[in-house]
Amino acid sequence: MSGHSKWSTIKHKKAHADAKRGKIFSKLAKEITVASKIGGGDPVSNPRLRLAMNKARDANMPKDNVEKAIKKGTGEIPGVTYEEVVMEAYGPGGVAILIESLTDNNNRTTADLRSLLNKNHGSSAGAGSVAYIFEQKGVVPVSLEGLDEDKVMEIALDAGAEDFEVDDGVATITSPTSTFEAVKKALEDNQISTENAEVTLIPSTLIRVEDPNQIKQLLHLLEVLDDNDDTQRIFANFDIPDELMPSEEG
Repeated sequence: MSGHSKWSTIKHKKAHADAKRGKIFSKLAKEITVASKIGGGDPVSNPRLRLAMNKARDANMPKDNVEKAIKKGTGEIPGVTYEEVVMEAYGPGGVAILIESLTDNNNRTTADLRSLLNKNHGSSAGAGSVAYIFEQKGVVPVSLEGLDEDKVMEIALDAGAEDFEVDDGVATITSPTSTFEAVKKALEDNQISTENAEVTLIPSTLIRVEDPNQIKQLLHLLEVLDDNDDTQRIFANFDIPDELMPSEEG
């Protein structure tokens, strides 16, 4: 499976545990604060904030937390100033990894991530050596249970989607960022759930990883990087055959 779809699946499975620890709420609050600071506190005119608020809703983040994060971003109440940091890296098997963070201390976050990479079979990469592999796209995963696959595909393509892939009963609908909102709305208008829809980065090339030891090391590396408090999102261009994926990701 591709890095995007498989890593997304792993992330969704662990989201419940993260929510119990409050970790996912903290990361969502940071994103909402930064989005509000950059584009204002109105989600109607601020697409980044709208997406962040949708994720917060899907994660059952309390409304008070969302409103407080927005007010911190707009300056209505005092708050920490966060800086966006992107680190490029390589993992086992030569897999390209892009780590997006929000931090109040760039030096600390950079040092922490480099340490995690060095201790877990990864290495940091120079600026521009990895980022060019990834392209921003809108992605909407849809469970096809009880739905007509052809009808869902027709709705998505008519609204501006450019790709429709089905794996294990789940359709992954990809679109340019310019039509992402239209695709999402068209599906919702037809009572099709768009939970976990997001604007994300998709790799243009994939690295196939088939060595069981490298697979274990790679998935562990992604987990420890994601567990860092400052990490917001991770992208990787691995392609692991389904039959070689561990039955459980811990």
